[in-house]
Amino acid sequence: MRFIVIYFYIFIVGLILGSFYNVVGIRVSRGQSIAFPSSHCPNCRRKIPIHEMIPFISYLFLLGKCRGCGIRISLIYPIVEISCALLFVFTFIIEPSLSSIIMGWLLISLLLIIFVSDITDMIIPDKVLIVFFILFIFYRIIFPISPWWQSAAGSIAGFFILFSINYINRGSIGGGDIKLFTVLGYLLGLETVLLALFLSAFFGAVIGGGGQLTGWLKKGQPIPFGPFISLGTLMAFFFGEQMMRWYVSLVS
Repeated sequence: MRFIVIYFYIFIVGLILGSFYNVVGIRVSRGQSIAFPSSHCPNCRRKIPIHEMIPFISYLFLLGKCRGCGIRISLIYPIVEISCALLFVFTFIIEPSLSSIIMGWLLISLLLIIFVSDITDMIIPDKVLIVFFILFIFYRIIFPISPWWQSAAGSIAGFFILFSINYINRGSIGGGDIKLFTVLGYLLGLETVLLALFLSAFFGAVIGGGGQLTGWLKKGQPIPFGPFISLGTLMAFFFGEQMMRWYVSLVS
């Protein structure tokens, strides 16, 4: 019973933070303040009352529409809110230590903000990366990685691999993606960030290729890479050790 209460509490906190991450991802990418003006409909400018801002629940209650003008509310809002809540609970359940739980929550927070900003505006804001890079540095001071050079190696590898691909392919990768992996590499370390890079590229190729085959995407149409980075990085963080053991068992 005690654990159910804890899970419920973490779930609620995740919903609230997910709602906040929606605001950060959209407003920061557009150069707006995250505090002012207060939440409002982007179409009719109607100020949204508190009882209509309950994360996920309000979306269901309003049937996904603004009560003022009836315009559709983007599905991104409830998706990010419920994803944050579920991922926070999953992290608490699956991770074995306080340090790895905190690391997971930090990672989820950054990736969800990036997911929102890249989906809505195809931008990965520098301000967000700087804030989280500082948080990651403090985290690694409190919970150092072993060996000590893993953070620097991961950060350097994340930068130079994507920078080299971008240079060879003449700008096929956005600068925000390069900087994002530089920041992620510092937190994850060398091995995990390399796996995250591989999985991100894999998901991007599979989903992007499938989109072109089905006609959902046109050939040459730019697509945000942030969502694939988010998916690949979370897979590497949660299941990286199992994947590496499975791979070693295949080749040995």
